[in-house]
Amino acid sequence: MSETLVLRGGTVFDGLGSPGVVADVLIADGMVRAVGDTSDAVGARVLDCAGLHVTPGFVDAHSHSDMVPLMDDAQPFKLLQGVTTEVAGNCGFSFAPLDEASAAVVQEMYGELGCDIPPPPGSFADFLDLVERHGPTNHLAYLVGHHTLRLTANGAGDELRPGAVEHMRRLAAEAFEAGAVGFSTGLIYPPGCFADQAELEAIARVAGAYGRTYATHMRDEGRFVEDAIDEAVAIARAGGVRLQISHCKAAGRAAHGKGTALLERIQAARLVGVDVMGDQYPYLAGGTVLLALLPNRAAEGGAAAMTARLADPAYRVGLRADAERGDPGDGMWANTTAAQVIVTGHRDPDVVGRTVADLAAQRGADGFDTLCDLVGEDPAAMIVVEMMAEPDVRTIMASPLVGIGSDNGPPMGLQHPRTYGCFPRLLGRYVRDENVLTWEEAIRKATSLIARQFGLSGRGVLLPGAHADVTVFDPERIGHAGSYTDPAVSPDGVETVVLGGRMVVDGGGFTGERAGRVLRA
Repeated sequence: MSETLVLRGGTVFDGLGSPGVVADVLIADGMVRAVGDTSDAVGARVLDCAGLHVTPGFVDAHSHSDMVPLMDDAQPFKLLQGVTTEVAGNCGFSFAPLDEASAAVVQEMYGELGCDIPPPPGSFADFLDLVERHGPTNHLAYLVGHHTLRLTANGAGDELRPGAVEHMRRLAAEAFEAGAVGFSTGLIYPPGCFADQAELEAIARVAGAYGRTYATHMRDEGRFVEDAIDEAVAIARAGGVRLQISHCKAAGRAAHGKGTALLERIQAARLVGVDVMGDQYPYLAGGTVLLALLPNRAAEGGAAAMTARLADPAYRVGLRADAERGDPGDGMWANTTAAQVIVTGHRDPDVVGRTVADLAAQRGADGFDTLCDLVGEDPAAMIVVEMMAEPDVRTIMASPLVGIGSDNGPPMGLQHPRTYGCFPRLLGRYVRDENVLTWEEAIRKATSLIARQFGLSGRGVLLPGAHADVTVFDPERIGHAGSYTDPAVSPDGVETVVLGGRMVVDGGGFTGERAGRVLRA
């Protein structure tokens, strides 16, 4: 049950960008009741927060924790970062609505994103009810993924069947009725990569009728990032929806320096009436599925067809030419090098933690052939890939239009360190140590900016009447020491987390209580 708490004497940030003020916070019945002098509170548990920062619970704009609540044990990896709410279902990947056939495709091609738990066929409402019954460790709001809509309505093929778009629109409407906070696309992954703009606009119009948000992993985040933003803005305009540009970056050597151009495109769209924001993780490397390095056409028809084609040396000749050219739809291979790609998940445990270059040398092959072999051996293989330049990361981070999203994977195997330390890293390195952001601006970007964009009312702010999701951290200790090869290090500095008025992190440790909820629009 919720208890009456007083967080006494900390520096309180409202989440709206105001400077912190020393004050008390009174929490009762799951709500923030007062911010100020609470000396007359009777019977409350008092926590001494002197020298600590007291903020709204962090809201993670970009999560892949969809299936984490179905894992056997509670998973507090986000609470230990101060995150109280996650927006899941990103990059076009959601785990509902599914039928038997589409569930099998999702499991085969994207199983690790689903914690290697077979996704249950059923409606979006069925899935949310299932998550609620298991009891999330923190709050989760869900997007419905375009991949899932398309697989269920159309199968894994690239060409649309008659009536498939209308079927997707009906499924999307059912998801919004069930409480989805928006829809997402992942336009470098199959089958979303096969969709044209008109198909996405048709779904956006349904989202607009429900007042929901469109979140997109754009068609290109490198040399052609401006064109990709223009497409995303056009889709949002057609649907009359808010637009969230996922994990803003200038990816690949040819795109380094484009951080400013990306922001200029976002600003221009806002000036003509499109409510567009972005999110970012504070790292130079991303994490994704290994097949994202290959041209889209490699994945046509699903995993079995892809595996058969990749085994053909003649097919690889043309595929290599496309991959090395690096045009839209040609994958990410031209944006990086084999030495910058670390395999983090694969059926063969002996390849995990090693670079594609290292594996190529061991196998006596070149990097591209090794890439094709690895994908053929495991279509769901995962990677960490270095693509960004530090000046672009800082430029994008400094924008008031870009919030924070970890892009975490599930807490299993070798994950990107953002899974375990995104928010503490931002606050420790880029705020305290390097002054890229002020405390108040970083906290706004981690709280109210994201809550507003996804319609999460009463969250992301620390004001009387708000939900009592609160994070307390030590500004001198906050940080994360995890690396790409040793990511699962506990973050430092998060002392207390209150979720719905309940203490779920106390003295830096998880209390064991699953107090999270599914947040339905």
